[in-house]
Amino acid sequence: MQKLDMLYEGKAKKVFKTEDVDLLIVEYKDDATAFNGLKKGTISGKGIINNRMTNVVFEYLGKKGIETHLVEELSDRETLVKKVSIVPLEVIIRNIAAGSFSKKFGVEEGTKLISPILEFSYKNDELGDPMINDMQILALGLATKEELENISEQALKINELMKEFFFEKGIKLIDFKIEFGRFKDRIILSDEVSPDTCRFWDVVTNEKLDKDRFRRDLGNVEDAYEEVWRRINS
Repeated sequence: MQKLDMLYEGKAKKVFKTEDVDLLIVEYKDDATAFNGLKKGTISGKGIINNRMTNVVFEYLGKKGIETHLVEELSDRETLVKKVSIVPLEVIIRNIAAGSFSKKFGVEEGTKLISPILEFSYKNDELGDPMINDMQILALGLATKEELENISEQALKINELMKEFFFEKGIKLIDFKIEFGRFKDRIILSDEVSPDTCRFWDVVTNEKLDKDRFRRDLGNVEDAYEEVWRRINS
């Protein structure tokens, strides 16, 4: 599949047209950002790990009945995907208190939540991706009631599937952010699943194996990404 004009360049990826109007090529970068772009840097090899890891997880989810945008991995950094219209919502699932949730609600980081929490953020960089609730989403026309119910149901199912998948690799899935897109008449999982978009802790030691090492200047960022990929690929 030939890569044509670049449609979009974001914080972590570039997106290109192909000769097929229903397909795009996504290219993953090593650029790293945090705090809505206020902190910037580079994590060597991140693009390769995020690309390949996303594809492994999406293939797993596909076998479990979750439709994704994945078509074919083209190279270490490039993947052919279905062209979706992204629903402008970041869908966040929390299993264990961490990060902004711990600060906002005064809950000690690492506290296991009684039940998973489903949150939405309005996907808008200029506004800092503010939290948004169901009624606000409907009032602003960001999604229909049926789409929102579909997204919520899929997200909770994905959470259960991914918790099991990662736990078998010795990794706790603390929380994660996913996105969905409209493809023809369906809502399908899009974007990525990686240490950029998930909090991963070692099951035994609770060592952080994700982008928090970059956010919090904990060091060994590349090593953490590589360790997650090693476990998933073993």
